[in-house]
Amino acid sequence: MSGLTHLCENNDHFPDPHQALVEPNGLLAIGGDLKPSRLMAAYRHGIFPWFSHNSPILWWSPNPRCVFFPSELHITRSLFKSLRHRGYQVTFDKAFTEVMIECAAPRDSQQETWITDEMISAYKTLYEQKIAHSVEVWSASGELIGGLYGVCVGQVFCGESMFHRARDASKVALIYLCKYLNQWGYQLLDCQLPTPHLQSLGAKLLSRDAYLDKVSELRDKAVSTEAWQF
Repeated sequence: MSGLTHLCENNDHFPDPHQALVEPNGLLAIGGDLKPSRLMAAYRHGIFPWFSHNSPILWWSPNPRCVFFPSELHITRSLFKSLRHRGYQVTFDKAFTEVMIECAAPRDSQQETWITDEMISAYKTLYEQKIAHSVEVWSASGELIGGLYGVCVGQVFCGESMFHRARDASKVALIYLCKYLNQWGYQLLDCQLPTPHLQSLGAKLLSRDAYLDKVSELRDKAVSTEAWQF
């Protein structure tokens, strides 16, 4: 990592994301902090933090980038049945911290989480500033069984993580998110890295150049005044 840019504590400036490493894919800078001004400077330039508990903060801009165009979400027949018959309830911004904590829980394929206590504290501040938002999925008995969270930058929603504790619950959160993003005038949902789960729902891959062009075009554009007003 000796060739990476080391960020200064008192400067929110990032290097050009086009300079991110090829291997590991998209690694751009190291260090700095997670204060709101730095996080927003990162998202406005197509950069996001991703690091483990015992490592310094690492900043990424991978190539390609996984995205949704909210109006193009693909709903399979089986998922449509889940939407109709499972009795799930969906809310927005009702349990932001709880969603982050659930997303931080170790998965079967990993022993530790990249969503550290420091990350939770930082994104909770963005939530309090109405920059970060969450979608929650509840069972018929009132249990939190799925959700996601992310950050708004103009007409871009930068998705960070999702979780599910019941079948299709995270997909339901994503479907409702896309429905309202489209209604509110958002043009792009960033999912960072591709997975079969996301691509089965219609996620697209954009080259880094194309993604950065999109973010530059949309980051200062307004959305509906009704956005996130429930």
